[in-house]
Amino acid sequence: MANMSLLERFLLHVKQENLFNSADNLLLAVSGGVDSVVLTHLCMQAGFNIVMAHCNFGLRGAESDRDENFVRQLAEKYHIKLLVKKFETKGFAEAEKLSIQEAARNLRYQWFLQLRNNGSVTEMLASNNVGSYKPQTYIATAHHANDSAETLLMNFFKGTGIKGLQGIRASHDPLKFIVRPLLFATKQELLAYEQQQNLSYVQDSSNDSDKYTRNYFRNKLLPDIKKVFPEVEQNLVDNLQRFKEIETLYQQALEIHKKKLLFFKAQEVHVPILKLLKTTPLHTVLYEIIKQYGFTASQTAEVAALLNSETGRYVQSITHRAIRNRNWLVIAPVVTEQAAHFVIDKSIANIDFAAGKLKIKQFVSEGYKIDLNAHVASFDAATITFPLLLRKWKQGDYFYPLGMQKKKKLSRFLIDQKKSLIDKENTWVLEMNKKIIWVVGLRIDDRFKITSSTTQILQITLC
Repeated sequence: MANMSLLERFLLHVKQENLFNSADNLLLAVSGGVDSVVLTHLCMQAGFNIVMAHCNFGLRGAESDRDENFVRQLAEKYHIKLLVKKFETKGFAEAEKLSIQEAARNLRYQWFLQLRNNGSVTEMLASNNVGSYKPQTYIATAHHANDSAETLLMNFFKGTGIKGLQGIRASHDPLKFIVRPLLFATKQELLAYEQQQNLSYVQDSSNDSDKYTRNYFRNKLLPDIKKVFPEVEQNLVDNLQRFKEIETLYQQALEIHKKKLLFFKAQEVHVPILKLLKTTPLHTVLYEIIKQYGFTASQTAEVAALLNSETGRYVQSITHRAIRNRNWLVIAPVVTEQAAHFVIDKSIANIDFAAGKLKIKQFVSEGYKIDLNAHVASFDAATITFPLLLRKWKQGDYFYPLGMQKKKKLSRFLIDQKKSLIDKENTWVLEMNKKIIWVVGLRIDDRFKITSSTTQILQITLC
């Protein structure tokens, strides 16, 4: 590696990381700085199919226009097709309530993705396509090893999992078409290549401002650390590969734990509490389970506390709840829909709703055999008056459960049925004249049951 040229190492990195093929199209993000100028030159030397794209964010007045003009001249010099976009970055940032950095990043990638998805780049390079291979279009940025090391350091201080300590990845997960072919090289190596090839570039004055987080790390913190540890930058770069391999082992171990602990039921995840309590390290495994459901690292202790709490307690994220339900920790989506109401008149034979479908039929009593399945409700048709109302149950509801002569609150009935909080939230009732005739899928009301004098039967089935 030491005797290889930067171009050779560049090609090797692209191949090892499987970033793209030689027949693919590259949309190069070119600011005019040394990093993107070197990337452009290397791609030219390698013979890749490239189109340059430049963003003018209008944040530095005449300097922004100077950069745009430089990139235009660079494209003319290399005979490369160029796309330029000017943005109202400050207005966008104010409207979206974003920092200037976030706004610029969002605008940049939105435009790049638009160019890629509408085929602009492919059309511009159509003449370069060879053979029967249908080329992909990749968006290439000029991030290098020092950028990745700085990201590692920022993530470490910000607080992150092992994945954040890998810095910047060579390809963007899950957007694999965003590639970073210069991550193998340090800033010093890029500057040395620029001098060797006698390349010209422009300086961005905002890089000297410490108001941006990355610049503070680059211009203040790292130089101070270098006074104590002169090799800090190289050490950080070396650690990137180590952390990448550690993260691979970490994920392998997590998959083993998840296979033992996670049971999927429709949209819910059920975790056996006794098994989870025996898991080591508990908090790390628990966090890795709950984080994909919107829970933060700071909520891990709260969720862990549920393992020793009583049934019904829960911790909520933006999208999910972790609920203690007897011997299980249940992770379920937050119910956000309003309790819908469906009016059922005599002409309706089928009705779809959130919990399934109701099929309504009428039979004569002679020869009719009552189905004992709780999903099939059989009523004396003479006691039923349409329209019926299908709705979610609510506090205060009561009915006379089949076989009982006294009314019972539905909340108490559901507790006796050992229904979980999620089951309770998904319980529907069928109502007639403000009387519940059926707790759907569970029990009919005794007042509307079939008797010896019944001649017509109304059967409603939950499918």
